[in-house]
Amino acid sequence: MKEITTIIMRLLIKPKSLFFVICIVMFGNMYAQTKVWQPSSGHTQLPIWPKIVPDTQPMAGHECMRQAENLIANKPWTSVERVSLPTMTIYSPKGKNTGAAVIVFPGGGYRVLAIDLEGTEICEWLASIGITGILLKYRVPNSGPHWDPQCDCHKDALVPMALEDAQRTLGLVRFHATEWHINPHKIGVIGFSAGGHLVADISTHFKKRTYPVMDAADKISCRPDFGLAIYPGHMLEKTTKEFQLNPTLPVSKETPPMFLLQAVDDPVDTVQNSLVYFIALKKAGVPVEYHLYSQGGHAFGVRKTSKSITGWPKLAETWLKSIGIILN
Repeated sequence: MKEITTIIMRLLIKPKSLFFVICIVMFGNMYAQTKVWQPSSGHTQLPIWPKIVPDTQPMAGHECMRQAENLIANKPWTSVERVSLPTMTIYSPKGKNTGAAVIVFPGGGYRVLAIDLEGTEICEWLASIGITGILLKYRVPNSGPHWDPQCDCHKDALVPMALEDAQRTLGLVRFHATEWHINPHKIGVIGFSAGGHLVADISTHFKKRTYPVMDAADKISCRPDFGLAIYPGHMLEKTTKEFQLNPTLPVSKETPPMFLLQAVDDPVDTVQNSLVYFIALKKAGVPVEYHLYSQGGHAFGVRKTSKSITGWPKLAETWLKSIGIILN
């Protein structure tokens, strides 16, 4: 927009150029509304699919990003909408490399992606503790279960596009592990809200790809070595009993070790979402660490607030050490 402003100032010297000024302003506004998200300098987005994206669905417009009106920890946050071409962006460790990697699933109700609050900021935190953070910009909307009756996308997705993207990305990371200085046995996932559901989804659906195998990366295991589900949602859907886990998430003894965290006063996804997941993991004999806080709300990411839950990243780091993912 700085370049556009400069052009306008030059044209204003010439009265007859008013028409062109109006055109430029209109173009600038249109550009601002349709701008596609790009990572900060030094990070490059990589497409996760070679040529054809499986199960492509009609999209009502092009991908765009916008700044949300509500503030989180007194700061704005950015949502990305209408993602049809999923990508991943690698955030390498700052300093010592532990060899571990974590794929990050932003939340957004499977409608949008909170790309900075629950994406880039999480990757930067991971990189600061020696872990490769990999941001997955997965397809939305209609790529997973929905709960909002006011939304035109409240019905379940016809195909599990978000899960397809997650499986593909985990396989790619493991396939390129040596090249990217990653230990192939220390690749995990972390997700927030709907992204927390995606953590559970890929942690219970890894034996078979949900899409046709495309290359060598799809022949490698897409089972995460560990997972962190932070204020997860969609865990109570399709249930008939009050404390029952969504039956589409078949937890077994093969489900990887899990870290769960949620606030009791979460107004969006009730604490029962993480509770039923915890119970299922415990029954299956899966190692699980569960943290509950009386206050904290929803969608806080790693931003600092006055609530005690804001210290959760240290708990997660200690847990990663306890299961041998990173060394003391």
